Amino acid sequence: MSDTSPALVTGGSKGIGAATCVALARQGHPVTFCYGNDDAGAQATVAAVEAAGGKALAVRADVADASAVDRLFGEAEAAFGAPLVLVNNAGVTRDGLVVRMTDEQWDAVLSTNLTGAFHTIRRATPAMMKARYGRIVNVSSASAQIGAPGQANYAAAKAGLLGLTRSVARELARRSITCNVVAPGPIETAMTADMPEDWRATAAQTVPLGRFGTVEECASAIAFLSSQAAGYVTGALLPVDGGLGMGH
Repeated sequence: MSDTSPALVTGGSKGIGAATCVALARQGHPVTFCYGNDDAGAQATVAAVEAAGGKALAVRADVADASAVDRLFGEAEAAFGAPLVLVNNAGVTRDGLVVRMTDEQWDAVLSTNLTGAFHTIRRATPAMMKARYGRIVNVSSASAQIGAPGQANYAAAKAGLLGLTRSVARELARRSITCNVVAPGPIETAMTADMPEDWRATAAQTVPLGRFGTVEECASAIAFLSSQAAGYVTGALLPVDGGLGMGH
C-alpha cells in the first residue's frame, strides 16, 4: 500500500490542523480538509499545501452534523479517492465554570470534539476495511489527563477521545487499521498568542521543557502516526506537551 493514499483532516484552516495538512502533503498525501467559517484560513492552507508541492481540497462542513460529514467524504472521494488517512483535529471551546456552564456550552463542545470524531470514523472505516489499511489519528489534549479549570466540557470530550480511540483500535486491528491519539500541551497558536504575557509566562513555567510547543511539532507527531512507519502502533496515546502530562 502506497504511503500517498488520500488523507482527510478536520479543522484544517488554522493551527495544528493547517500544519498537519502541510505535513501530510509533504509525505505525498493528497489532502482534503474541512473547516467551519474561516474561508481566508482555508484558502491559506490550500496555498501552503500547494507551496509544499501537494494537492488540497477545502470543504466547509460541520463535523457535528452526520449528513455534513457524509457530504465531506463524498467530495473527498470524488477529488482524490476514499481517504485512508483520517485526522480528527476539529475542536471548539465554550469555557465556563461547571457551576455556571449551560447545557448549550456542554453540548456544543461534546458534539464537535467527540461526536464529530465518531461521525468521521464511522464514515471512513468501510473503505479502510475494504483496503485492509488505514490510519486514524485523533487529536486530544493534555487537559484530558490533568484537567482544566473552566473547561470541564473540553477536557471531558478530549478524554472521551481516548476511549473511542482504543475501542476503534481493538475493533479494526485485524484489518491493519491503526487508531491513535496525540495529546498536545500548550501550543503556540493564534489563540494563545492573544493571551496576556503574564499568563503565557506562568503557563510555560508549568511545562518541564519551559516553553510552548509549535504546531509543526504536533503535526510531525501526527504525520508519523499517519505513516506506514507506525504500522505496529495502535491504541497509543502520544503526548506532545513538553512533559506537562508525564505520569498521567
